[in-house]
Amino acid sequence: MDPMHRLKLELMAVALATLALASPAAAREIVHLRVDDTIQPASQAFIERALDDAALRGASLVLLELDTPGGLLDSTRGITSAITESEVPVVVFVTPAGAQATSAGFFILISADVAAMAPGTNTGAASPVQGQGEDVGETMKAKVFSDASAMARSLAEARDRNVELAVEAVVDARSFTAEEAVEADLADLVAKNTEALLEALDGREITRVDGRREVLDLADPMLVEVERSTAEQVLSFLANPNVAYLLLALGMLGIYVEVTHPGGIFPGAVGAISMLLALYSLSVLPLSWAGVALIAISLLLFLLEIKITSFGLLTVGGVICFVLGSLMLFDGPIPDMRVSLGVVLPTAVVVAAATVFLLGRVIRAHSRRVMTGSEGLVGETGVALSDLDPVGKVLVHGEYWDAHSTAGRIGKGAKVRVETVGERRIDVSPAEPTAAPVEGS
Repeated sequence: MDPMHRLKLELMAVALATLALASPAAAREIVHLRVDDTIQPASQAFIERALDDAALRGASLVLLELDTPGGLLDSTRGITSAITESEVPVVVFVTPAGAQATSAGFFILISADVAAMAPGTNTGAASPVQGQGEDVGETMKAKVFSDASAMARSLAEARDRNVELAVEAVVDARSFTAEEAVEADLADLVAKNTEALLEALDGREITRVDGRREVLDLADPMLVEVERSTAEQVLSFLANPNVAYLLLALGMLGIYVEVTHPGGIFPGAVGAISMLLALYSLSVLPLSWAGVALIAISLLLFLLEIKITSFGLLTVGGVICFVLGSLMLFDGPIPDMRVSLGVVLPTAVVVAAATVFLLGRVIRAHSRRVMTGSEGLVGETGVALSDLDPVGKVLVHGEYWDAHSTAGRIGKGAKVRVETVGERRIDVSPAEPTAAPVEGS
């Protein structure tokens, strides 16, 4: 055989061997991420970014560890759509023990190619609720439940899960332990930890949404950790209703201080920044306009307290409106998406006290007698520099003035009191009563 031909064959064999070794390693990459937060736009962006990263890497699997009480329906739809349309198979693993995938988390769990749960976890309870946790009203009940039920039915059918029980989780708020979920065909397996899960998945055949069958090859898997970016962490922090509420209160207070006491700069700057951050939070959270209206009414009552003598009744009414408005401010589907009472009460007291205190200072400042300029001279005392009969010179506050006596002749050196201030001179009267003349003297 020609030596050059032999060399070409050897180089080709080396290249094929290298490709054979490299490809399985790349194919066994597992993109690993964890979501232990409410489901809202920040968590949606994080999950979607991880799925895109897995597709670009050509990873063999996406492992999403989940622990959530639920969240917003719009964000949940976005996540489940991204999971069902993912080029890379997705495993949702509810872990560790004590974790939950309830409400929105239930939809995410059943949307996965593989739904796994750790012992001691639970899922389900996906019934729609109003902002304060009560069942939705009869007017909207049929529409909301029908929509959520259809979503559960669609996801369960796409993944060949128990459609009837998936709908029960929505209609009857039914919950399932990990073992019950597997027995009910809502989850696929129970694993005590990530290592046990990957071992159980190695060689497992799964069916994708489009009907394709794949066998998972997870021998010697390499986990690629995907962490939240700084921006995603900040957005997740701002999506917390308690944080949004405190930012809103701080922004209102800071701007109010700057308006009532101009020139402070720092309160105005802090208030403006806080208000801008609060506005972002309000844009991603389910805002209730009834809550906004009550807070506006409370501020109006605080203002009226300064103008109207109500012996504190308006302030009490303002505090009550502020507390109720704060509790109703976010129409979240779960308690974690609403403002905590433990945050509302102290904030309401502080805001009410600060508002009344600052308004009181403004009113007192406006009603206080002028102490500067020409108007500030009225009522002040000075000394006559010459006889006032009835005009002459006086010294008041270190200033020389032409003066006119309104009480007859005033002798040089006598103390005088300023009565009025004109453009060119002031009117004065004796500061001390003069002695009455003695008869016969």
